Amino acid sequence: MTFQEYQEEARKTAIYPNMDNNYIYPALGLVGEAGEIAEKIKKVIRDDNYVITDEKRTEITKELGDVLWYIANLSKELGISLEDVAIKNLEKLKSRQERNALHGSGDNR
Repeated sequence: MTFQEYQEEARKTAIYPNMDNNYIYPALGLVGEAGEIAEKIKKVIRDDNYVITDEKRTEITKELGDVLWYIANLSKELGISLEDVAIKNLEKLKSRQERNALHGSGDNR
C-alpha cells in the first residue's frame, strides 16, 4: 500500500465535526494516541522489566496505527499529502546526517 492509498482509505473512515475545515480535531487525536503509546511503553518498563511480549507488541501496533490515521487525516486537513510528509522528513534527516547534525536539538539544525 502506498502512502496515498493509505491516506485516501483512512479519510473514508473519518467522522468528526466540520471535516475538511478542522485541523484541530485530528491534531488533538494525534496527541492522545501518542500518549497511549507512551503509557503502554511506560507500563512495559514498570511491570515487565522492558520486555515487550507479543501481546504488548500487538497492542502497541494498534496504537501506532491510530497515530498513523491521525497523521493522515491531519495532513489532509492541511492540504499535505502523506507521501510528501514522509519524503520531506527523510530529506530533513539526510541533510542533518550529511552535516553531522543528527545530534542536538532544534527544528532548523
